[in-house]
Amino acid sequence: MSDMAETAAELGQLDRGYEPARPRSRWLWVRAFWQRKPAVLATIVLLVILIAAIFAPQIAPYDPNAQDYEFLEAPSLRHPLGTDDLGRDLFSRIVYGARISLFVGVSTVVLAMIIGVVLGLLAGYYGGWIDTIITAYVDLQWAFPNFIIAVYLVAVFGTGLTNVIIAVMLAYIDDFSRVVRGMVFSIREQQFVLASRAAGAGDARIILRHILPNSLAPIIVQATVGVSSAILAEATLSFLGLGVKPTTPTWGLILSDARTFFSRGWWLALFPGMAITVTVLSINFLGDALRDIFDVREYD
Repeated sequence: MSDMAETAAELGQLDRGYEPARPRSRWLWVRAFWQRKPAVLATIVLLVILIAAIFAPQIAPYDPNAQDYEFLEAPSLRHPLGTDDLGRDLFSRIVYGARISLFVGVSTVVLAMIIGVVLGLLAGYYGGWIDTIITAYVDLQWAFPNFIIAVYLVAVFGTGLTNVIIAVMLAYIDDFSRVVRGMVFSIREQQFVLASRAAGAGDARIILRHILPNSLAPIIVQATVGVSSAILAEATLSFLGLGVKPTTPTWGLILSDARTFFSRGWWLALFPGMAITVTVLSINFLGDALRDIFDVREYD
């Protein structure tokens, strides 16, 4: 018993949490990020879009649903991005549309991340029949494209903002679950986990104190990818008429309305398309930078 106690005590010295090779201070993280100019520019763009979404009532010059202006008016000083076929100011509608796009993107990813991370932790840590059941569900969902799943779920639940969020969220659970499950498999046999278990730590403590914190890097990267994908999914669903109510200004609905009048108003599709493209590219640039910074090979 004394030998086992000494071994546990020695292992206990390692119970300090696993820390992969990375910059030694937060300032090195900041410097590493600052050196990636596309990511810095993308962050600035995203901040501008976020500010526009939050303060849309103060920034938008007109009511986004007000049909009080000339139909299909080209961009001018009065209407910087022109008006649509119903006489609504396009700039105001795009600014308000940023609210829906960002809200759907962030909320769906947060919900999918919570559920997917829990499933991945349970499957990777406990294994056995728990892993078999969760993996079977994840593999079944992985067999179908995320957008097809979202379309099917919207068809089941119906249209509307809440239903779109639920549908897109359920479609992206498997992405987080697979990432976390793989990380848990590589971490759970590390010495610090064995030391914590030998010292009498419970499963909840091991998972929350050691395994989850050391799985955050790929989770954050996956979250950035998920936000851009969710924004595209919402825009596509709205474009197909499966998204929010038609009276709600969203980038996808604006593009959908532009199809009929594209030959008479080129600006109807150009500007909302640019908004979607710039937002998604900015999120992807940010995600690429985070992936490179969190890559341990960067600091070997």
